[in-house]
Amino acid sequence: MKVSRTVAYALHAMFQLARTDSETPVPCSQLACEGKMPERFLLQILRNLVTHNLLLSTRGVDGGYTLTHRPEEITLMDVLDAFDNPLIPTVPILATLPAATEEKLKRTLSRAAEVARQELASLSLADLVRANADQPDPVIQQV
Repeated sequence: MKVSRTVAYALHAMFQLARTDSETPVPCSQLACEGKMPERFLLQILRNLVTHNLLLSTRGVDGGYTLTHRPEEITLMDVLDAFDNPLIPTVPILATLPAATEEKLKRTLSRAAEVARQELASLSLADLVRANADQPDPVIQQV
């Protein structure tokens, strides 16, 4: 399974926000700087996450982004679903394959995609934060 740079940045930003101890919105510029991500590209990604109800955007001087749900309630699958989902199996029609072979191939890929979806749905942002609990410094420094 190949994860796009867009999805990787989305997961990184969501992880950063899940690690914050405060409900204060975190500016895109801060997420971009601390995550070493291009700010303009990240802004588009964050807007998409807002559209898919994973983030809340607050305008103004003290504006930024916060999670719409607790980290325990947001899974990796939720984040992946906000973008072009690489887990939807698509197989071009192969004229040289017999129909039964092509059908079996499609069924097998669909089952594999379903197992991957279940695995991603079983891992929450909170699980990722707990996996890094021994790290002394939080990713986001509240100012």
